[in-house]
Amino acid sequence: MELEAILAIMMFIAALCGLLAGYPVALTLGGVALIFALLGIAFGVFPDSFLKAFPSRIEGGAIMQSQTLIAVPLFVLMGVILERSRVAEDLLNIASRLLAGVRGGLGFAVILVGTLLAASTGIVGATVITMTLIALPTMLRQGYDVRLATGTIAASGTLGQIIPPSIVLILLADAISNAASQASLRSGSGSAVVSVGDLFAGALIPGLILVFFYLAWVALVAFFRPAACPPAKLEDGTAPLTFTDIALGLGAPIALIVAVLGSILGGIAPPTEAAAIGAGGAILLAGLRLARDAASRLTPVILAGLASLIVILVLRNVLDLRVGDIQHSGAAATGMALTALACLAFFASLCAGLLVLRKAGQLTPAVKSATHITSMVFLILIGASLFSLVFRGFDGDDLIADILHSVPGGKWGALAATMLVMFFLGFFLDFIEIVFVVVPLVAPPLIMLGCDPVWLAILMAVNLQTSFLTPPFGFALFYLRGAAPPEVSTLQIWRGAIPFIGLQLLLIALIAAVPSLATWLPSIAAK
Repeated sequence: MELEAILAIMMFIAALCGLLAGYPVALTLGGVALIFALLGIAFGVFPDSFLKAFPSRIEGGAIMQSQTLIAVPLFVLMGVILERSRVAEDLLNIASRLLAGVRGGLGFAVILVGTLLAASTGIVGATVITMTLIALPTMLRQGYDVRLATGTIAASGTLGQIIPPSIVLILLADAISNAASQASLRSGSGSAVVSVGDLFAGALIPGLILVFFYLAWVALVAFFRPAACPPAKLEDGTAPLTFTDIALGLGAPIALIVAVLGSILGGIAPPTEAAAIGAGGAILLAGLRLARDAASRLTPVILAGLASLIVILVLRNVLDLRVGDIQHSGAAATGMALTALACLAFFASLCAGLLVLRKAGQLTPAVKSATHITSMVFLILIGASLFSLVFRGFDGDDLIADILHSVPGGKWGALAATMLVMFFLGFFLDFIEIVFVVVPLVAPPLIMLGCDPVWLAILMAVNLQTSFLTPPFGFALFYLRGAAPPEVSTLQIWRGAIPFIGLQLLLIALIAAVPSLATWLPSIAAK
């Protein structure tokens, strides 16, 4: 074996050991890369021009100039604001009261709310902890089986990995797009571009199928083991739901999700602009939620902003509002004037929402949390870029390609081996580390073997989601264990997660057998 291959293998092992030892991810990846780059330069097997070109690669390459990655801080801000404004509590309260009297109703409510939170926040840890604190005590008090209750909450909390808009899908889109470009260059075929919208569209049907699987499992348990999930009973003194409660507590978050995903899938706005819509809408929803609690006089202003957003979207789709068009009909001119007024109303309500958040003491913590998460993601991305650059300098990408090409079974054997490795790595590493380190190494050879990039990305996303639930190292189980009451044992949590792991593995097999589940909607959206 040549010295370059030995150094590439040692570098990968050293990085994994450092990550498992608990050292900071970004510093581990960058530090290991620098150490091995210096070793390679000393042995004369690594060109120092790679390191000299790294700053320009960060500044002018696929990181600082990436339109895809701009959506990350906006979607993070959207999720953090909704998580801190108790929107999840309202959703679960309303859903459980609407399903009161239905056997398994609380379980259905948890899954449906987990779906809505996944589509609005996309933050697994926050969703699992929030659902555990809100739903688990109620489910136990209503007589639910501990294993079913904990498994339902943990599985529902991980839906943020696969249901768009998901941070995982945004980061995967960037990594898969780069991998597809590399595969195209190596094979000499045309350039391939994978957008965030493609992955959002590709993940929508598998995500909804997984939600259906969860609901079907709870329904089966309710049918065959009725004592495990009895009908929910409303507690004494519970006020009846009003139309306003349902419209604002349930309808408004659904409208925000439809606005964000609809603008992307409908071709109205690219993902970055849709993320801005989501962040602005989250500020309005959070401000409205907190303003109603405080009986603030700014509530009508925020409601006017929500209405103005609907007006803008309707006018945008009905009329031609392009300013550069010299000839305008009377209807178009009127539409432009109304749109301008609606924009002013929207920005006024946005300021009102920020003011309400500030008075409630939630604005600064939300911005700090979003900044912390975003900084962590981009710092890891820079460290992972340096790691990939040095690994490629040792011809490590060719080594990975040779290994995958030599696996028995061709494309399917290489794909199965990759999925298995990613599954086990998910026990120990966070999804960000796997996306930034592993995916750029294995995706180009898999695409060259004939894997569709979108289909491959969706399989990887579901695989990473499964690893969040798998005992004993699943991150979702750790989150749930930390927030669960003391009487809930760790073994009960593990046993509760096992049926849902089986459902996710069934989904992986279904997507592998029927690729159109992941590729049909993106092909329709592209037309």
